[in-house]
Amino acid sequence: MNPYLPADVPAEQEARFLKHFETATGGSGRLMLFAGDQKVEHLNNDFFGEGIPLEDNDPEHLFRIAAQANIGVFATQFGLISRYGRDYPAIPYLVKLNAKTNLIPYTQKDPYSQQWLEVEDIVRFKESSGLNILGVGYTLYLGSEHEHAMLREAARIVHEAHRNGLIAVLWIYPKGNFVDDEHDGHLIAGAAGVGSALGADFVKLKVPYRGESLDIAGLQEVTTAAGRTGVLCEGGERTDEVRFLETLYRQIHEGGSRGNGTGRNIHQRPLDEAVKMANAIYAITVRNASVDEALNYLN
Repeated sequence: MNPYLPADVPAEQEARFLKHFETATGGSGRLMLFAGDQKVEHLNNDFFGEGIPLEDNDPEHLFRIAAQANIGVFATQFGLISRYGRDYPAIPYLVKLNAKTNLIPYTQKDPYSQQWLEVEDIVRFKESSGLNILGVGYTLYLGSEHEHAMLREAARIVHEAHRNGLIAVLWIYPKGNFVDDEHDGHLIAGAAGVGSALGADFVKLKVPYRGESLDIAGLQEVTTAAGRTGVLCEGGERTDEVRFLETLYRQIHEGGSRGNGTGRNIHQRPLDEAVKMANAIYAITVRNASVDEALNYLN
């Protein structure tokens, strides 16, 4: 029995699904997700400003990194892939099917990120373009008054992805007027359980903290609650390279996570440095490298 093969993948799609999964994870069962969906989520805050190289303001910077670095998948919106995909056909893509901006504060209105496209649209695009699309992704906000609508959309997306041999990744974040602490480990474990109940192959989550320290016990609760759904820890704001890699190693080997979803800690660097950082993250996540071995990629 293959624990990574969901039962809703039809027999005629099993080989396709497993090929996509193996490609995305390098055969390790762990996923290094290069997140490039912030052009909508954070507008231009992540791409232009103090300490950010000017080249990061150009969307093609993301594609240049994804084309040159070792990554599992490059997750971004359909429109960006359609604009740049002909020049970067070999990138392993994961298409985000929804997004929302951060203009409306969560304290003012509970979030709802409605689905933009159907899975069948992505399947047709994959077939007509020949691009290396491995899966789809979707973000939902638990605790929002609109969670019922997002849960339904997420369930349909996961099932339709599997029916077509694609992997499905869910971003699940507790947010809204009823959420007091989105970094509470017990709450994040609840989100992990929801991801498992929705049948996701991976779920990208906030990281549990106690004060300024990584909550390993909390993360263990999270990864256990996710069951056979792999937990991806979000990368967060750009930080020191050594600290980031040490934390990533602990998340995997002590907390039981099965990967990471990293954007700013990669793309907020000049191309050469961004590629090296992505390679270091991939080495720990997929190739089981030590922190010292991963740091060699930065030289």
